[in-house]
Amino acid sequence: MITVKALMQPHRIVMMLLFAALIIWCAFSLRWDWIPQYAPLALQGLWTTIWLLVVTTVLGFLFAVPLGLAQAIGPWYLATPARVFCTIIRGTPLLLQIWLLYYGLGSLFPQFPWIRSSELWPYLRQAWPYAVLALTLSFAGYEGEVMRGAFSSVAKGQLEAAKSFGMPRFTMFRRIWLPQAVRNVLPTLGGETILQLKATPLVATITVVEIYAVSSRVRSDTFIVYEPLLLLALVYMVLAGLIALAFRRFEGV
Repeated sequence: MITVKALMQPHRIVMMLLFAALIIWCAFSLRWDWIPQYAPLALQGLWTTIWLLVVTTVLGFLFAVPLGLAQAIGPWYLATPARVFCTIIRGTPLLLQIWLLYYGLGSLFPQFPWIRSSELWPYLRQAWPYAVLALTLSFAGYEGEVMRGAFSSVAKGQLEAAKSFGMPRFTMFRRIWLPQAVRNVLPTLGGETILQLKATPLVATITVVEIYAVSSRVRSDTFIVYEPLLLLALVYMVLAGLIALAFRRFEGV
């Protein structure tokens, strides 16, 4: 925790004064009259960004746990596909993955009449399912490798002791192995979550309207360049700070 004495150090005071001067200059020298007009759309885009972040990180982590477990202790017929999946995801750009799913997989579905006549077709015609799938698989690919190391780092003696007491394998996994692995990986998980937040603007390339897409629309409609980008940077910094603060609280529990 930063104390008042630490904040009063000369270099911190200079930095705070410079930051305050920058805020005052931006407030009075730049144009902000466009905000009321685009505020409803910006709030909707912010909600989409947060929704994408929460859903894809939760689903991705749930997928990463079996991926990491398969690589850590699984037989070769489970470990090899998991390792290949993580290698492909980590070795290819996320933008390429989004385009392959949206323009590739999305263009295949209309060729099957039974898909077009199904209840899923109204959703498969939209862009957001492919964005969710791409971001989820990307997060799972990175976190699957992280969880592999986390599972391997748990002391084997604890697992052997649980076995000697007759604890069922699933109970041992739920009470001993998984909690310790997650605790070991929390700092990395926090960083990956922030990276996931900064990856969400890529879905704007397939027409998903999140907060970055809103700023692009403001620029194209009003030809105001710097103000939307500065406000967008502030939004991402606030969200990233909240994520970092939340994970620090979790690490301290």
